Amino acid sequence: MTIISQLYIYPIKSLGGIAVDKAMVTSRGLQFDRRFMLVDDNNSFITQRTLPKLALFRTAIEEEKLFVYNNENTDEKLSIPLVPEPSEERAMVNIWDDCCEAQFVNDVADKWFSGKLGVSCRLVYMPESTQRQVDSDYAIENDITSFADDFQVLLIGASSLDDLNRRLEKSLPMNRFRPNIVMEGGMPFEEDTMEEFTINGIDFCGVKLCSRCVVTTIDQKTGFADREPLKTLATYRSFSNKLFFGQNVLCRGKGMVRIGDQVRILKTKPALV
Repeated sequence: MTIISQLYIYPIKSLGGIAVDKAMVTSRGLQFDRRFMLVDDNNSFITQRTLPKLALFRTAIEEEKLFVYNNENTDEKLSIPLVPEPSEERAMVNIWDDCCEAQFVNDVADKWFSGKLGVSCRLVYMPESTQRQVDSDYAIENDITSFADDFQVLLIGASSLDDLNRRLEKSLPMNRFRPNIVMEGGMPFEEDTMEEFTINGIDFCGVKLCSRCVVTTIDQKTGFADREPLKTLATYRSFSNKLFFGQNVLCRGKGMVRIGDQVRILKTKPALV
């Protein structure tokens, strides 16, 4: 039997995630996932791809507040509303090929992040009024998402990481791949073939394998990068000049998913790699 073994949300794009026992599935993906994002002076998104030290920042949710801190100095924490009050201070922000409206959080957050990171940046929030569409080549019914790269949920099988780690000199933790849902009990890379599945009565569709970038090479504890796992993935997970690990998923319903919930596969598709 295949079950959910781990659940993660990432309140601020490219910062540390939060392991949770349960998560609400919404029209954008898991609740509170990537609703905040850092932008530069041109209102373009900032991630670990260009600023690896973002890996050092952790997030926590307590009583409707979102806390942010550097794991090397846990005493200095930034506190912001988990759901900021609507604000007229808004701007169009860029994320990959998309441009969507976001609201600035506050000056305190901007100064805190700029000081800690050593670069001028601002923290933005995606309000409910913003309807950022997923990649139209894979959308099913005008699906929307948060500040995630493209889709709503990233699914990875624990056995897939086990398979990769058997090929590496040094095993890597799951946090290198920043999934939302980790499933246990399936075959390695079984998630590649999961076209339709259900969890706790909620339908999901696997629409596109996740192509991996340099972020997977960044140690999430130290912020230092290496050549793995991309070097090894290139030997057996390459297709059309891209390296794949994990399945991008769209949510076809709403409700709660929990660790231990069974993942019921309804329809499969051929594997690409």
